[in-house]
Amino acid sequence: MKFICNLNMDTIKKHDFVELEYVGRIKDTDHIFDLTSEELAKEKNLYNPNLKYGPVVICVGENNIIKGLDIELEGKSIGKYKIGVSRENGFGKKNPRLIKIVNTNIFLKQNINPFPGLQVNVDEVIGTIRSVSGGRCIIDFNHPLAGRDLEYEVNIIKKVISLNEKMKSLLNFVLYLRDEDFEINIENDVVNIKLKTTEKLPDEIKSEFEKRAKELVKELKGVNFIQ
Repeated sequence: MKFICNLNMDTIKKHDFVELEYVGRIKDTDHIFDLTSEELAKEKNLYNPNLKYGPVVICVGENNIIKGLDIELEGKSIGKYKIGVSRENGFGKKNPRLIKIVNTNIFLKQNINPFPGLQVNVDEVIGTIRSVSGGRCIIDFNHPLAGRDLEYEVNIIKKVISLNEKMKSLLNFVLYLRDEDFEINIENDVVNIKLKTTEKLPDEIKSEFEKRAKELVKELKGVNFIQ
């Protein structure tokens, strides 16, 4: 008697937690705009001491990473891939309505000398100056990568099964906490989170976080915040 099994236990599904590394490039220029490797960042003179490098743990389908890449992870197995991301599933198409003309005097009064490529804050919105002429500046408030097709080199290292790692990922991506902002202690699948931040976390946010965490992490029985 012969049994044939076509199930691949390593196939990535929506809401799986995976650890991965990646390099993101603009497709037509090969310019790197995002990466997880500290070594490559230093090699390409892109290193930023304020950023955290190394593999990341994400929950697939939860928009922890750019939409097009998130979608393409589903159905993949552990391994390395090149994945193209269209502008529609990346940073969107260019929106002409987000290109504005502003009087240059606005910047000169603040002792700012405007020039093409300068990023500026106008009414709490970040834009990039595209041209300066005739006393006027053309400012583009689109995302700098809007309208660009992208390409990622991705290494899916493993599926994550550790409750500790899953909870760290959720705290990073749902509450935007850094690893140094909290400590985790787990007892009988109940997670106790000691917050080190001085800002108090509202009870409604704690409640919503626990609700979402239980939906994504089936083995989780409860969450306690300690501050």
